[in-house]
Amino acid sequence: MTDWIGAEEACARLKVRSQTLYAYASRGRVGARPDPADPRRSLYRAADVAGLAERKSRGRKAAAVAAGAIAWGEPVLDSAITTVVEGRLYYRGREAVVLAETQTLESVARLLRGGDGAALKRSARGTPPGGEDMRARAFLALAERAGLDPPALGRHPLALAVEAATLLDVLTDAVAGAASSGAIHERLGTAWGCARGDGGAELIRRALVLLADHELNASTFAARVAASTGASLAASALAGLSALSGPRHGGASAAMRGLLAEAAALGPAGAISARLAQDRSLPGFGHALYPDGDPRARALLARFEPPADLAALRRAVEGATGQAPNVDFALVALAEVLNLPKDAPFALFAVARCAGWIAHAIEQVQTGGLIRPRARYAGVAPIAGASGGSAN
Repeated sequence: MTDWIGAEEACARLKVRSQTLYAYASRGRVGARPDPADPRRSLYRAADVAGLAERKSRGRKAAAVAAGAIAWGEPVLDSAITTVVEGRLYYRGREAVVLAETQTLESVARLLRGGDGAALKRSARGTPPGGEDMRARAFLALAERAGLDPPALGRHPLALAVEAATLLDVLTDAVAGAASSGAIHERLGTAWGCARGDGGAELIRRALVLLADHELNASTFAARVAASTGASLAASALAGLSALSGPRHGGASAAMRGLLAEAAALGPAGAISARLAQDRSLPGFGHALYPDGDPRARALLARFEPPADLAALRRAVEGATGQAPNVDFALVALAEVLNLPKDAPFALFAVARCAGWIAHAIEQVQTGGLIRPRARYAGVAPIAGASGGSAN
């Protein structure tokens, strides 16, 4: 068996139509890459196809389906907010890359919430937390609101919409370090020294729109779990921010900078070879949902020229592995070009994705369901009637 096979053969082995095969690839269930002989076609990893075909042939119990849903697997809940189809990202049926051409984060936030596009009057925001660390300020701002705001369950939709718009302002103020008015991208641009008219705020606007939501990623799932208990929108957003802070999610930009430092020391080819030899990942490149490349990264990188060191790293990775840059690479490149603070990629991620967290929290509250999965116990066999007893 060859390592990679064409779409026709993959469909035949799986007994599915091409659309289903594309869906498997977009969800990361079947590895895909461009055909070297014809870049317009894709090849599919034969081992993934064989494994999927075997599972389909023997059937799957509910427990197995649930276990396979945890990481890039089967969908686990219904949502009308965001989807990825054939390598394209859509917010309520509208392509995110197209929206990024003209829309602001505020307008996309209303779209994600299912609003009619009308601007809402915000409630009082208060004074943003002080301190030098913008990440700490973001956590403090949401935590304060989470401790004061009422539960979302049973609230009027308009009241939730006003609270949602206010929370975006609260988080923006915290990241910027001061309360201000105007569009979010302009406020962040001003705080980070982007002069009006130099294009910096415009690039920030595009990034915010492209990052606003991404289906049921880890931070969004965390926000929905919190919302399913009836918690306040601020508490749900805080749960999302907590999940985002991990190095495998919003903290990936720091790992990307680590790879860049290795490339500076060893040369791009040397750094890549060393990582591949150690079976280590290449942060900033590749994405399970986008086998043909992350459209968010393409849309951002088309608007500016990355610095020479990042451009060299990109060429080396693409040449060695075929992996295209993902949005983490694009955010680091954007921060370097605009001379933004070191933590700006995380801050952009947090402010933008807060729009998605809140939209998902409202949708979850409206369903009325509690997210409470079961665990498959893998510990010591229970002994009926046994007590703690002595350890001797």
